[in-house]
Amino acid sequence: MIRTAISTTALFGAATVPAHAASGPFLSLGNTNFVVMLSFALFIGVLLYFKVPKIVASLLDRRIESIRSDLANTAAIHDDAKSLLDRCERDRKAADADAERIVASAKEQAESLVEKAKRDIQGAVARRIYAAEEQIASAEAAAVAEIRNRAAEIAAASAGQLIADSLDDDDRNRIFDQSIQDAKTHLG
Repeated sequence: MIRTAISTTALFGAATVPAHAASGPFLSLGNTNFVVMLSFALFIGVLLYFKVPKIVASLLDRRIESIRSDLANTAAIHDDAKSLLDRCERDRKAADADAERIVASAKEQAESLVEKAKRDIQGAVARRIYAAEEQIASAEAAAVAEIRNRAAEIAAASAGQLIADSLDDDDRNRIFDQSIQDAKTHLG
């Protein structure tokens, strides 16, 4: 087969005449149109004999499958990326909501603690005021009692002095005897 191709090429190469070769009978090697057609048919025949179209088709099919596989992988990667993005967005929204809840809870706790501290301070101040008022009242009562006792002592001393100055010895003895008599009655 290769010999035929070489001899045909040599034959066609020797038979070509530039410019005026298309004149004359169609089925002669001197007609360039016939030689071109014959060469083209021989070229197509060689391609078909060596199954070049099948090889080219199989190469194209492999390339098509490779491209389809790449497209499928790309689509899968795109879907994965999209689902990951959606999940990240949901997580971010959930984190934002959690952060808002935490801030609101912290504000409520802070307000509650402030109110409790105010109540505790007011209670402590009220207890201290009450204790101070009690101490003042106790001190006042002690002072009044002290003054009364002192006044009673002074009054008793003054009365005793007045009585002693105004009574004679017989009156004193008679009061003394009466006092002993009263003590015996009360005790006895």
